[in-house]
Amino acid sequence: MLEKILQIEKETAALEFQNAQDVENFRLKYLSRKGIINELLDEFRAMGPEQKRETGKPLNALKARLEEILKSHESLKQAGTKTDHSEDLSLPVDGFKVGSRHPITLVKNRLCDIFYSLGFDVSEGPEVEDDWHNFSALNFAEDHPARDMQDTFFTGDFVLRTHTSSVQIREMEKGKPPFRLIMPGRVYRNEAVSSRSNCFFHQIEGLYIDEGVSFADLKQTLYYFVQQFFGEGTKVRFRASYFPFTEPSAEMDIWAGTDTEENRRLTKGTGWLEVLGCGMVHPNVLKNCGIDPEKYSGFAFGMGIDRIALLKYGITDIRDMFHNDVRMLEQLTGAEQ
Repeated sequence: MLEKILQIEKETAALEFQNAQDVENFRLKYLSRKGIINELLDEFRAMGPEQKRETGKPLNALKARLEEILKSHESLKQAGTKTDHSEDLSLPVDGFKVGSRHPITLVKNRLCDIFYSLGFDVSEGPEVEDDWHNFSALNFAEDHPARDMQDTFFTGDFVLRTHTSSVQIREMEKGKPPFRLIMPGRVYRNEAVSSRSNCFFHQIEGLYIDEGVSFADLKQTLYYFVQQFFGEGTKVRFRASYFPFTEPSAEMDIWAGTDTEENRRLTKGTGWLEVLGCGMVHPNVLKNCGIDPEKYSGFAFGMGIDRIALLKYGITDIRDMFHNDVRMLEQLTGAEQ
């Protein structure tokens, strides 16, 4: 080690720097992450106590001297980055602007945090799917209307996924339960674009498969989510519904109230607003993934991130979130990041 240190000292003592490239070459050779100094430090860490006492001080001195050489020639490097374009010093200077995350990202991150605290892991999958993962494995009949061109974007033998439920299938095919996952992502449906809907939007779905999972587990999980996201005391109700991949199935509403014109419009005068669909995973879905429905059970739920973002931030037109209008994003500066 000491011989290497002396050799490097001799090499660097004779160096001359003519331009910015010489300075950069020096940095890369000696002081970069893969440079000689880092290699010597790796050797030093593997030494015994006696060798460390012998070489530690010379090695630190060499490192400091090389850093001083680099610093003393920074003016060459800076000169090499200047352009020949003249600058108009009379032009106004742009003020520093604080950026902000997109409302979809803010809501997605908050949802992931809530379910992560309950032991759910995050999983993602492809946006272009085959029929098996998007429909058949999820117990969709061959003549189900969701397969129709009016609802689904087809790309040859594949489709733009209509829900993130396809990720559930991919994860269940990988191994044996238990599974406790949430799956955020963008989905596509051939729908008319309006202030309340779009031909693409964002979902987050949850899946829990294990022995002895019941509908009560599903309800308690969703109660916790509602209290954490919408606030303590938020009222919830479940309504019977139908989805091919769950049985029994339900939709969950939260109480928004009828005290304002906006709430009456959102809830169509009922005071209740649907936020997600849920249910117990259908036995056929478990069988399709090679899971024994006699031994395992589970629940699944899914909600639209876009709709929740509209509620949370008071955005009245869903299209405003995808027009790249910086003025709208600036209004969220300082919001929960």
